[in-house]
Amino acid sequence: MSRNPEQMLGFVIHDVARLLRRRFEQYARAAELDLTRTQCAVLAHLARQQGINQATLAQILDVEPITLVRLLDRLQGAGLIERKPDPKDRRAYVLAVTAKARPVLARIYELADEIYQEAQTGFSSAESDELLGRLHRIKSNLLRRTAEDTVAVPAASGRKRRA
Repeated sequence: MSRNPEQMLGFVIHDVARLLRRRFEQYARAAELDLTRTQCAVLAHLARQQGINQATLAQILDVEPITLVRLLDRLQGAGLIERKPDPKDRRAYVLAVTAKARPVLARIYELADEIYQEAQTGFSSAESDELLGRLHRIKSNLLRRTAEDTVAVPAASGRKRRA
């Protein structure tokens, strides 16, 4: 039996995320931000979690550590982040955004807000809040199960899945 990907949650979420990323790249280019979308993501994550180490950030961003090192080198060279020795592990560094990054982050957030407004055209405020709440619930469900580090494969049933 063939399933329509347009009716499957994972495919739709992936497509929406891909389109949001593509739209951000277009906005960033038009705004002459001079940063890649990935560099912007690194800055935004660091702003949320000052003092995080490189290994943890690589996991959060789902990138290889060597890829992250190159991104961090560029951001540090631009004066947007700083690396400090990790007091808990002398082999590691903790990361923080600099004062120079604050106006850049403000611009990143402005662009993101414009894109989210564009994406939610026609939504009422209540619909936007409901969508975000449901996505948070999905995230929470998946984080909880991922933290348990177990996979329970359900037996095939005749039950129809919700998209």
